[in-house]
Amino acid sequence: MLVRHVLGPSVRAPVVAISRAALAAFHGPVGVDGPDTLSKLTAEVHFGHAESDLTPETLGELNKALDAAGVGYTSEIYPGTVHGFTMSDTDAFDPAALQLHWDRLLPLLGRTLTKS
Repeated sequence: MLVRHVLGPSVRAPVVAISRAALAAFHGPVGVDGPDTLSKLTAEVHFGHAESDLTPETLGELNKALDAAGVGYTSEIYPGTVHGFTMSDTDAFDPAALQLHWDRLLPLLGRTLTKS
C-alpha cells in the first residue's frame, strides 16, 4: 500500500483515497515515523484528524512538515470528534464530521484524479 510506503509501516490511518495525485486519511495517526517521511509526498493531501487524535501543537508540527514537502494540502482537526468518527457502526460516529469528510474528499478527488 502506497500510504505505508510513503508515511511508514507504523501508519494505520484509514486511507480513503490514494493515488499518485491524491492522498486522504481520516482519524489516523499520520507522520508517526517523523516529519522526514512526509518529505517523500508528491500528491495533494488532505488529513482530517479527530480532535482526540492530536493536539493543535502536533497539528502545527505536521503542517510544517507538509509545508517543507512542498505539496498542496489541507490538514485540520474536525471539532468535537473522537477517533473513528466516520464509522457509522461505532459510538464514535459523528454525522456532521462525516459530511465534512465528504466535503473535503470529493473536491480533492475531482481536482486531482482527472490529472493523473
